Amino acid sequence: MEHGLSVTSLLIVILVAFLTPIILHKFKLNIIPVVVAEIIMGLIIGKSGFNLVETDMWLETLSSLGFIFLMFLSGLEIDFKAFSGSNKRGKLPNGKLEPNTFVVAMIIFAGVFIVSLVLSYLFVVAGFVSNAFLMTLIISTISLGVVVPTLKEAHLMKTAIGQIILLVAVIADLVTMILLAVFVSLQEGEGNTWLLLILFAAGVLIYFLSKQFKNLTFLESMATGTIQIGTRGVFTLIILLVAISETVGAENILGAFLAGALVSLLSPNPELIHKLDSFGYGFLIPIFFVMIGVDLDIWTLFGEPRLILLIPLLLIALLISKLVPVYVLKIWYDNKTVVASGVLLTTTLSLVIAAATIGERIGVITKEMGGMFILVAVITSVFTPIVFKKLFPMETQQMKKVKIAFIGANQYTLPVYRELKSGLYEPTIYHTKQEKSEQQITESIFEIVDLTDFSEASLNETDVDEADVVVISTGKEEVNAKLGMVLKEKGVDRVICRVESPRLEANLKENEIEIFSTLRSTNTLLRAVIESPHVINILTNQESSLYEIHLLNRKFERMTLREFPFTGDVIFVRIFRGKDSIVPHGETELHLFDRLIVTGTKEYVEELKQELQYGN
Repeated sequence: MEHGLSVTSLLIVILVAFLTPIILHKFKLNIIPVVVAEIIMGLIIGKSGFNLVETDMWLETLSSLGFIFLMFLSGLEIDFKAFSGSNKRGKLPNGKLEPNTFVVAMIIFAGVFIVSLVLSYLFVVAGFVSNAFLMTLIISTISLGVVVPTLKEAHLMKTAIGQIILLVAVIADLVTMILLAVFVSLQEGEGNTWLLLILFAAGVLIYFLSKQFKNLTFLESMATGTIQIGTRGVFTLIILLVAISETVGAENILGAFLAGALVSLLSPNPELIHKLDSFGYGFLIPIFFVMIGVDLDIWTLFGEPRLILLIPLLLIALLISKLVPVYVLKIWYDNKTVVASGVLLTTTLSLVIAAATIGERIGVITKEMGGMFILVAVITSVFTPIVFKKLFPMETQQMKKVKIAFIGANQYTLPVYRELKSGLYEPTIYHTKQEKSEQQITESIFEIVDLTDFSEASLNETDVDEADVVVISTGKEEVNAKLGMVLKEKGVDRVICRVESPRLEANLKENEIEIFSTLRSTNTLLRAVIESPHVINILTNQESSLYEIHLLNRKFERMTLREFPFTGDVIFVRIFRGKDSIVPHGETELHLFDRLIVTGTKEYVEELKQELQYGN
């Protein structure tokens, strides 16, 4: 009978985890993060609601594994490239130079920690808590899991303000996790704090060994099929570092977090990350969040007036700890931007749950107070993204032209330059100095920036790295490949190189550089003319060709094609969403960042592109 009850409870939790995102989608509650909705559903079926779930070994084990995997994915979310910053500092709409994102983020987090420490001592003096350091960690933590999707949805990830918010959240995640481990070690009084160095030393050693192991060619053949060596390696790393963490007396979640950070540093295949996300957020992590809600008894919290009073006070403290340091952004940004940034940084979730769980285990806080901290974290995760979207000034963008830089003037680049000159593009040609008579002819038709030669030093004297797209087509493919690598390292989003050599092509593709080959293009075109003459007619027809439009306008989010307000000479041919290719029909919903392939007259398509990419 006990075994039957165990399976029944597990079935209820799994069903709730499965149905929660469906319910959110059905009732258009996409503003609520799924993990928060899972906690709320757990409240309904758990001790605070119908009490349908009996916690047992199965659920405790799966929930613990979910917590470990959540901390692993939190470490994996850290993009260490963000710490390198960017050499390019553009101008803001108000004319000021953009701030140095890394320096400003460090200043803001230092301020957050200091203000949190002061506020924590006030809570101790007022008699709400007994340990100021744990309270400091709880107030200063920031949820990457809420900040990242909110910035992506607002299309702010590549802006200076978006990078500052992201970096503050990343630094907060790293620092608070490490300090939490140190706190637990000191609190348990075993004098083994120095043993944490063994964990980090093991992490460094594993990183260098993994880097060498990763380059072994035979592993590529083992990455697919029934072997999946990459996935096996990741799980081995997680369990190894979790085991070392527990051996040295640290929390197992620190080992999991460190494993995630190491995998992020190793720049894994995006496909592997997708598999890990699918496994974590599709199975283990939902069980963990549902069980958080199941075990949380909010009626007990409401039975203690002191805890009820602590909820609004803690919310105010979270807001003050972020708004005060963030005010430094007033040097560059307006009030709305500053306040909205502070509000978004107020969001907390995973690490607060970790701190509350650990604090309860080592006896620093009571179970009721731990539940109150989790409840406050849920409240911030629901409301801060909503308030951020309302406050942040999403100014109407004027038609921003895409900057195209052509390196090399020849029969390939000059005709394309002329076609792109009118419309949504701002092309510029970079070429070596010409004879005076030839220069007078070309300058009357083309905008050409003179170079001494096609070298890195010559390009450094220009603003070519500020272009959105760089096309490199000099007469030497080795030069094209070398310049392509240089510009990609400088942070140019898209670099396109003309090469014919398969060896060079493979190397460039590994570094996310696009290539075009005249020989391959000619062969492909000839075959297409023979096999599909009408398709080629569409591709080459100047009046009704195929066009790609990137959907960035939020007002079209989740709008079906049947509801689409535009009519005219345009047809939706295909929608690319991530790795998916969707054949559109009347009930197909549009999502932000979809890439729409359309065909129609050039004038109408440009009008549509302006609305979908740049409209408010």
